[in-house]
Amino acid sequence: MTDSATLSLDGKDFSYATMSGSVGPDVIDIRKLYGQTGAFTYDPGFTSTASCQSKITYIDGDEGVLLHRGYAIGELAEQSSFMEVCYLLLNGELPSASQLETFSNTITRHTMVHEQLATFFRGFRRDAHPMAIMCGVVGALSAFYHDSTDVQDPVQRTIASHRLIAKMPTIAAMAHKYSVGQPFLYPDNSLSYTGNFLRMTFGVPAEPYEVNPVVEKAMDRIFILHADHEQNASTSTVRLAGSSGANPFACIAAGIACLWGPAHGGANEAALNMLREIGTPERIPEFIARAKDKNDPFRLMGFGHRVYKNYDPRATVMQKTVREVFAALNVSDPVFDTALRLEELALKDDYFVEKKLFPNVDFYSGVILSAIGFPTEMFTVLFALARTVGWVAQWNEMITDPDQKIGRPRQLYDGPTQRPYVAVGER
Repeated sequence: MTDSATLSLDGKDFSYATMSGSVGPDVIDIRKLYGQTGAFTYDPGFTSTASCQSKITYIDGDEGVLLHRGYAIGELAEQSSFMEVCYLLLNGELPSASQLETFSNTITRHTMVHEQLATFFRGFRRDAHPMAIMCGVVGALSAFYHDSTDVQDPVQRTIASHRLIAKMPTIAAMAHKYSVGQPFLYPDNSLSYTGNFLRMTFGVPAEPYEVNPVVEKAMDRIFILHADHEQNASTSTVRLAGSSGANPFACIAAGIACLWGPAHGGANEAALNMLREIGTPERIPEFIARAKDKNDPFRLMGFGHRVYKNYDPRATVMQKTVREVFAALNVSDPVFDTALRLEELALKDDYFVEKKLFPNVDFYSGVILSAIGFPTEMFTVLFALARTVGWVAQWNEMITDPDQKIGRPRQLYDGPTQRPYVAVGER
């Protein structure tokens, strides 16, 4: 692309500079477009619009590439830990051993929540969806932690970031415990971030809980794979909320609300429900035929991706993790047999190969979480838990961006033009 792009409108030419990132496509700087031409661009869903500059995550959907601060997601998931990835996303570099120890210790010391929150939980119905609880409780954190809501204070921003990352597993576990009528468990500082979450979710006060190391590693990988994903709907929501100066807890609650949508955070639940509908491996050919039929509304959930037109790089890691978890837990369920067989058949089927409908991370994560013992209504909660660090990192970057303005998308108005008011008796 040249150094500038020319737009011809109403017989006049206007020139706009192009901007290049460190990698990826160039962008055309149209910030002066309206002032010079009186016209806006029309881009529903902002699929061709860069709303910000960012140094955090890079995705190349055509090539199946996902980088966090320059590090490939596959390497991070295989060799790193979620705490290490959290530090990376927040600070831009991988930590040294001492930095990681200090950071992990800081997060561990923030995992407890205000005791009054237990009373807050009891205001919800027992059958409330855990995501509804998460929206309410996370938004309410600003009422409990007044000393970290000044977004202009870098120290308070850091404290708020650590608190959100640390307390999200505790709040998520409490949401689950509340829904099943079991007592809340306090955090155990001797356990890892992920091990502590598993204990708070599945443990009971009456007996000790032993963390299964294979399950712990699988959950840590799932958290890493969901930590950030560039300017997706929920991340854009967090940035948009933050652009008004809203406190960090409110911004993250807004992200949780957006993530709740079935088109975003509910995809792994949809994939698992599809597998349950198929039932057994013998019925797979029937459903594959239905997926190919344009007149049949059935879709294979967990295949293909809005961004990735190649194999989802996160799915490669999950593919291996599925088998490790199944073996460790001695899983015997036709749903899991169906998942493995469907994956095998789809990867060999010309229809799916030509359309690049490869299994994505949601296809695998749903069956893993179910095997571990999470009910489907907790799936999106776990997504929110993992994505919190990405939201927080993006929010911090947005706050310190000198070019950031309050979000204000434009529109193409096609309603009535101005008309006179008619008194009610004359209509």
